[in-house]
Amino acid sequence: MALTQSQRILELAQRQPLLSAADVRARGWSPQLLVKLEQGGKLQRVNRGLYSLPDSPITEHQSLIEVCRRVPKAVVCLLSALQFHEIGTQLPFEVWIALPEATQTPALDNPALRIARLRGDAYSEGIETLVEHGSAIRVYSVAKTLTDCFKFRHKVGLDVALEALKDAWQQRKIDMNQVTHFARINRVEKVMQPYLETVVA
Repeated sequence: MALTQSQRILELAQRQPLLSAADVRARGWSPQLLVKLEQGGKLQRVNRGLYSLPDSPITEHQSLIEVCRRVPKAVVCLLSALQFHEIGTQLPFEVWIALPEATQTPALDNPALRIARLRGDAYSEGIETLVEHGSAIRVYSVAKTLTDCFKFRHKVGLDVALEALKDAWQQRKIDMNQVTHFARINRVEKVMQPYLETVVA
């Protein structure tokens, strides 16, 4: 017996914890069924336009997945990227994202966002895409994130940037050639040079 569209949506929800109207539409199913399934208690509304099974476990990176799904050009950066890569001791209560300079500010009230505007290679280089529970998380690499912290040291604090640099080096999560490459892109080579020398000494 052929499955109904509603049954197929619920089946998809088991493989992919967050569903949007775009996911359903892409498969030729009616997005209205998401609302009906929610009203029937089969799905829960996690956030505007995002649904999951009622007993779906909350993943560690749930808020990052939500932001990347709802803001297509968002790249997780700075404090949120440090936390993602398990570097330093920062526990940001906002999701830090990078967007291209001329992009409109997303109308997202939850989760709260901190936005860094970047242009050219400073935005497009160093993006890693990791798939978790069927959803993509776009996040800057460790080396790119460190140089971003120095670029935005007035926003995140020089102490945070230094702690992250030392921790990443001790955990062997960086290659100094990569750090130098991204420092050049972010125009923080001279700022970082004395700190890099101290760390590797």
